[in-house]
Amino acid sequence: MKLPPPSLDQIKLKGGLDQVTPSLTLPPGFVKQASNFECSVFGGYTRIDGYERFDGRPSPSAATQTMVFIATMLSTPSVGQTLTGATSGATGVIATVEAGYVVITKQSLAFTQGEMARVGATDIGLVTASTGAISAEENAIHLAAAADIYRADITAVPGSGSVRGVFVFNDLVYAFRDNAGATAVDLYKSSASGWVNVPYYYEVSFTAGTTAPTEGATLTQGGVTATLKRAVLESGAWTGSAAGRLIISAPAGGNFAAGAATIGGTTVTLSGAQSAITFLPGGKFETVKANFAGTLSTYRVYGCDGANRAFEFDGDILVPINCANLGSNDKPKHIAAHKNMLFLAVQTSVFNSAPGLPYDYTALSGAAEIAIGDTVTGLIPAPGTTTTATLFVFGLQNTSILYGTSAATFNLVSYQTGLGAAHYSAQNMMQTLVMDDRGVYALQASLNYGNFDSAMLTNNITPFMEAHRTRLSCSSLDRSKSQYRLFFSDGFGLYITIVNGKWIGSMPIYFKHIPYCVTNDKFSDGEEASFFGGTDGYVYQMDKGTSFDGQNIYAYLTLTYNASGNSRALKSYRGAAIEVQGNGYAAFNFGYKLGYNSELIAQPGQTAYASNFSLPYWDSFTWDNFVWDGNSLMPSECDMTGDAENVAIAITDDANYHGSYTINGIIVHYLQRRLMRVG
Repeated sequence: MKLPPPSLDQIKLKGGLDQVTPSLTLPPGFVKQASNFECSVFGGYTRIDGYERFDGRPSPSAATQTMVFIATMLSTPSVGQTLTGATSGATGVIATVEAGYVVITKQSLAFTQGEMARVGATDIGLVTASTGAISAEENAIHLAAAADIYRADITAVPGSGSVRGVFVFNDLVYAFRDNAGATAVDLYKSSASGWVNVPYYYEVSFTAGTTAPTEGATLTQGGVTATLKRAVLESGAWTGSAAGRLIISAPAGGNFAAGAATIGGTTVTLSGAQSAITFLPGGKFETVKANFAGTLSTYRVYGCDGANRAFEFDGDILVPINCANLGSNDKPKHIAAHKNMLFLAVQTSVFNSAPGLPYDYTALSGAAEIAIGDTVTGLIPAPGTTTTATLFVFGLQNTSILYGTSAATFNLVSYQTGLGAAHYSAQNMMQTLVMDDRGVYALQASLNYGNFDSAMLTNNITPFMEAHRTRLSCSSLDRSKSQYRLFFSDGFGLYITIVNGKWIGSMPIYFKHIPYCVTNDKFSDGEEASFFGGTDGYVYQMDKGTSFDGQNIYAYLTLTYNASGNSRALKSYRGAAIEVQGNGYAAFNFGYKLGYNSELIAQPGQTAYASNFSLPYWDSFTWDNFVWDGNSLMPSECDMTGDAENVAIAITDDANYHGSYTINGIIVHYLQRRLMRVG
């Protein structure tokens, strides 16, 4: 009997997760279950990169490894001990001990053949020549072990509880965390030796300032002196009516008091004694960068946390910002720099500073308060025109747009009633993206009435959004991957890829360390800088390394059932070719289910799917394991057997040393059989 020729079905992997569309109408490249894969900008699904702890010391993923071969092991050393060459003086920290050799990292000098290798005074054995090559997998495992040595050096931000905020400024990473007693919040910066405390200074109020003083000058009142760090003008002018605060070093000679004082040639009247700048615990910091004076030296960070006054920071001097007339309610939760003004959201109101004066919130200078009528959850500047400007003001239940360029021209317009945003969800990436209690939606400029259109992006993953709508912790962007990222308090997250304003797909992720706050920026060399502050007190750098801070990255995806164009025709499946691309060692498992996983069909294995994105058990699949190592395209040929009307292909990965890779497409080989019987 002549068999029909084999057929090929090329599956283009695109569209991301879809939990609601029926399989019969869903394109075969969509995903029904997934974790820790993302939609690639250029198509396909990418196993995400890892993340690793950070404090400024060398990163774990930068570790290198060297194998020191030992002729005969006289004594077995332990991981973490220092191996020393008795003659060469070479040293290295032991990352792993294998049969016939020791893997070291943090190496200094080179070991020489024939010398004795020692740990302290204990002889380990004579160094010998290499006894053979190792595999790509063994090399990857060794590098992961070396990374663990570097990882052990990196510490949490000193203090207690979650990291309250994290930001990047002048190529350094800064982090807020409650002190050990949880009575105040401290600020730290990264360094080559780990986290270094950034001290807060003191502040003292003044009036009747005559001339703008020079920073670094000495404030003098009798025998009491201090160095002026920053003169904060809050009202008036430096012609005798200037009033505000002076940020100063710790005073010498006692305390200042109410009365006249001098700063070089400037005279001021102090309102009383100085007070130490402190921050209360309990907030979550949100920051922006802005330059209100136009010089390189005035480019600064501005932030708030909902529990304290807003602040300005230049890498050394932290200046609390007083929002006039708020008293004990001066605790802004959201912040934006817009049209050369600083905007602060306090409960149901938005306050703007005077133009170019982020410290000044007096009406005479151009500051204003705008009542929103809803709890403000985010402020995002949006595209405007040459004559006006646009600021999105998000509430819990409503969205408004503030048009205008000054307090005199501001016009608050209600945009969407009943459609709001969760705290810390608003981001801007060519279009404004937010999450409310129904899902994620995008707002972009339009020629239509109202100037903006909105579109819901997560209609096809409603079950996931329903399960996490009250759990949002923070959000960020990754512009290099064109992604909007959401992080939830249970460790889950969502990566939404949007290219040139077009939705590509959404994919869930699951971190083993829970983000409490997150930031995305760039270093001066152009490298993407994405960090999150964890609930465990560590700061982690994202998109870095091959593990979740040393732990396995458990990743999987299951494609929707694919009938290869005919949902009522039987096929005999013969194999699949998977096109993979990446940059280093990678491995993954391939499995599949036939005919909707019907019990009437001989399945290659059984699997248990758990609902609500709990991690499923994949070990009951009949799996084939494939190893891929290189930096070019390479198909992996996978055997398949069985007859059914459709097939669902699954990929899984579970290791801490596999590099990221992209699965671009799958070609299924099958023989066309008869139509299925009816009845």
